[in-house]
Amino acid sequence: MTTQTVTGLYDRYEDAAQAVRDLESTGIPARDISFVANNIDGKQKTIATTDAGAGAGAGAAGGGVVGGAVGVLAGLGMLAIPGVGPVVAAGWLVAAAAGAAVGGAVGAAAGGISGTFVAAGLKREDADFYAEGVRRGGSVVTAKADEKHIVAAEQILGRRAVNLTERSKFYRESGWREFNPDAPPYSAEDIEIERKRFLSGQ
Repeated sequence: MTTQTVTGLYDRYEDAAQAVRDLESTGIPARDISFVANNIDGKQKTIATTDAGAGAGAGAAGGGVVGGAVGVLAGLGMLAIPGVGPVVAAGWLVAAAAGAAVGGAVGAAAGGISGTFVAAGLKREDADFYAEGVRRGGSVVTAKADEKHIVAAEQILGRRAVNLTERSKFYRESGWREFNPDAPPYSAEDIEIERKRFLSGQ
C-alpha cells in the first residue's frame, strides 16, 4: 500500500504531543509515527516520564528510542543529536537517526537528523528546515500515512504547526541557509531570545 510522509513542526511540546495522540486516534499505528522534541533545558524529562505512565519512564531511563505498542509517547527516550543537542524522542524515524546508540541516560545519535528526514522522503530543503526547527527549540511529528489516512494526517499535523514558509523566511533573514550538524546546539537562553525575536517580527 502506498504511503506518504507528513510532517509538522511545533513551537510547543504540548501541541506536538497532542498531534501524536490525534494521529493515533484516527487509526495510524504507533509504528508509523515519529516524535522528536528539543530538550536542551531538561524540562521534558518530567513530561516524558509522566505523560504516558510507567512505560515512558522505563524508556527514558534506558536511553532507548522505542516505537511502543502502547503508543508513541509511552516509548519516549532521551538521546543527543549532532547540531541539536539533547532531545526526547520516539518512533521509526528517530530510531534510524539514533542508529546503534545504547546505554546511559543520553545516547549519542549516529548521523545527521536532516539526512534521516531525507531518507524518509522529504526534500533536502524541508529536511534542513525541520532539523533546524528542532535545534531552535521546536518539536517535530512525522507520520507515514496510507491513502485511507493521508487527509486526516495532513489536517491533524496542520492544526497547530508553524507555517513552513513564514518560519523558513525568518530563519533565512537571520542568515541561515541549511542545517549544520557540526554547529553548536542552541542554549535555552538562545531559544527564548529567538522566539521573542520571531514574535516581535524582528
